[in-house]
Amino acid sequence: MQTAAFPPQRFSRPAQFLHWAIFLLVALAYLAIEVRGPKGSASRIFWSATHYWAGISVLALSVIRLCWRFYQPPPAPEPDTAILLFLAKVTHLMLYIFIIAQPILGILTINFGGHPVTLAGLGSFTIVSPNHDLRDTVKWLHETLGNAFYFVIGLHALAALWHHFVKRDNTLRRML
Repeated sequence: MQTAAFPPQRFSRPAQFLHWAIFLLVALAYLAIEVRGPKGSASRIFWSATHYWAGISVLALSVIRLCWRFYQPPPAPEPDTAILLFLAKVTHLMLYIFIIAQPILGILTINFGGHPVTLAGLGSFTIVSPNHDLRDTVKWLHETLGNAFYFVIGLHALAALWHHFVKRDNTLRRML
């Protein structure tokens, strides 16, 4: 039974699905950018398209996930020290910013470069006019944020494993 007196002990099924789907899509986006191949190659065209699809999908699911979080708040965190609870909140906020900002920066990079974002099967779209000066800055932000978040994502995963194997609490199990 879930009421104000008995808050949920686990994340809801939709929250779990969105978490793991976004995780897989972010992993796919990272993989695609790492293996894309040389400019002009068929490999680069395929993996760039995969990167775009994964990024757009992350953005769409992130908006749904954020809406769901407001509709169905997550369970209260496991008891911990004030500093660790603060760090968990900061890390989660950073992850939300990442999964929303990163795809937007990618779209802007492509559009500012004078190209539409092309999604196989859906066509192309442009949200801003070309601006090569802004493109360089936005591309740098997109790449820098992507590189920085290897660390943040790793920290998030290590924290979940630490809770599971060292603290032996329910933090990880609540998302499974």
